[in-house]
Amino acid sequence: MRQPMMLLAISTLGACASPLPPVDSKQAWIDLYTVTPGKVLMADRLDGQRLNDGRFFQVTPGKHELVVRFDFEVYSGGFSTDPTERTCYLKIRYDDFQAGQRYRIEARAPAMQPSAYLYDAQRKLVAEEQNDIFCIP
Repeated sequence: MRQPMMLLAISTLGACASPLPPVDSKQAWIDLYTVTPGKVLMADRLDGQRLNDGRFFQVTPGKHELVVRFDFEVYSGGFSTDPTERTCYLKIRYDDFQAGQRYRIEARAPAMQPSAYLYDAQRKLVAEEQNDIFCIP
């Protein structure tokens, strides 16, 4: 029983270390970035379909709905000083993705309220989540 579990664990880690696919010039590429180090931001869904690789989005030109998973720590205060992990899904809609362009989604959680912003290659804000957030404690 140990060997199959070990093999599964190793193969899962290999997926994390695999190189990113080549950029397709006929599509738009969206990088993911968190403002605060130690937080996790991953691509989760594209137009309602779950993605196999959460490190980026690569989309055809036009309108798309992107859902990102944002994991961050929440300090509850009171008697407990240990932070708890919070997972939120944030939805961003953008109507004008351009082929060959790079975009960037930035997520942050000031005052424990998550938000996400989509920037184009010139660092111009082009979209943000519209309070369409689902969080798990």
